[in-house]
Amino acid sequence: MSFAKEYEFLTEIGIEPRNSGAFVNGVWKGSGSVVSSVNPANNKTIAEVVEASSQDYEEGIKACYEASKVWMQLPAPKRGEIVRQIGDALRTKLQYLGRLLSLEMGKILPEGIGEVQEVIDMCDFAVGLSRQLNGSVIPSERPNHMMLEMWNPLGVVGVITAFNFPCAVLGWNACIALVCGNAVVWKGAPTTPLITIAMTKLVSEVLEKNSLPTAIFTSFCGGAEIGQAISKDTRIPLVSFTGSSKVGQMVQQTVSERFGKCLLELSGNNALIVMDDADIQLAVRSVLFAAVGTAGQRCTTCRRLLVHEKIYDSVVDKLLEAYKQVKVGDPLENGTLLGPLHTKASRENFEKGIKVIKSQGGKILTGGSVIESEGNFVQPTIVEISPSADVVKEELFGPVLYVLKFKDFKEAVEINNSVPQGLSSSIFTRSHELIFKWIGPQGSDCGIVNVNIPTNGAEIGGAFGGEKGTGGGREAGSDSWKQYMRRSTCTINYGSELPLAQGISFGN
Repeated sequence: MSFAKEYEFLTEIGIEPRNSGAFVNGVWKGSGSVVSSVNPANNKTIAEVVEASSQDYEEGIKACYEASKVWMQLPAPKRGEIVRQIGDALRTKLQYLGRLLSLEMGKILPEGIGEVQEVIDMCDFAVGLSRQLNGSVIPSERPNHMMLEMWNPLGVVGVITAFNFPCAVLGWNACIALVCGNAVVWKGAPTTPLITIAMTKLVSEVLEKNSLPTAIFTSFCGGAEIGQAISKDTRIPLVSFTGSSKVGQMVQQTVSERFGKCLLELSGNNALIVMDDADIQLAVRSVLFAAVGTAGQRCTTCRRLLVHEKIYDSVVDKLLEAYKQVKVGDPLENGTLLGPLHTKASRENFEKGIKVIKSQGGKILTGGSVIESEGNFVQPTIVEISPSADVVKEELFGPVLYVLKFKDFKEAVEINNSVPQGLSSSIFTRSHELIFKWIGPQGSDCGIVNVNIPTNGAEIGGAFGGEKGTGGGREAGSDSWKQYMRRSTCTINYGSELPLAQGISFGN
């Protein structure tokens, strides 16, 4: 069996027409179900993958756990050097990986390449971090005593990623986890197995070249069975999960039952506020990218556009005009701005969502229909609706934008904060007063609070994550690394006396 001509490039990144989907102790195997990776632009098979079985998982995690003991003993800057080499390996295959990502996930090619670049950027960030995993020296109240903090690796970190960012979220977690001294076990999304395999092959080549156990980075293609195994496994102190709030809650409960730690990146229902003093052109351009980019399948997609009543008609008219430039089509073709939804089920959910929207008084201003084709294409959609409609509080994963009217800043913040999710938010205004109210204690309740930029497109230098139903996790930059390590407070007595804290006297 060989690839069709348009898929021949996949051989450059180790993908074959039929692939084993479990990387176990340096060997590719798979004794689970055979699944097809499908191109969402035409719903035709790209390649087949034999998924991991429970037996494959047990063999793989056992080897990963043992390999973690070797990896954690390597000095952090040496671990950083390995991650630097991983970044260089990704650079050499950037175009191929980006093309695969677009092909398998459905996002447009510039976004696919950009996502792989994000992992490269995370490698660079992690290299610097490997020399800055600093603890604190704390003054002791006792003579001839010293207090300090020590940060040590957890051991194995489990990473469960979603289809919409099948390698960026891995980068946020794995790059940091590795320099912190942890081995990584990764379960990619069931519908993007090829990017899981391609990324793993690149990482394993770097480990092998440096004579390190390849089980330091173990990966599995599979479904809920593998995810549940990771969640239940006491050998995995930390599980990072990206997905829906519903499934995330189940993961959290399972991990918490064994007193493990969770990093959750869940649903978003993100609002962008346009005040009456805003630069309307800047706001419209931002909304276009935030609502239409990745076919509305980012967790940071703008789903609610809140517009001041004084400029409402002007903003909506300009936005409708901007939507006319959106070219829907093959994500690998130049000029395409909106690719397909990821699966047939996603397209069906879009149709169901539109029916619910109409039943709750929503008025379709543009779009609202699927596009008849072999693929999972839908029209970019703008809906005029009341902020009190129940559907507005839910996350419809597609290019559907709710436009809502407000009277003043206070009402806008109330609407922004009224949903169960709390990931990203943005305000467009020239008012310094409103900017600082927005980012202050009575402003947005989200984990990402922007001003005069879209809700999406976060940089890696800041901690990424949200509040409430978004899960509370923080990944990527800032001090997110602390979640991947175990903190010990150490008190050292270098004298010959035994003074007790708080001045307690106990015996002679």
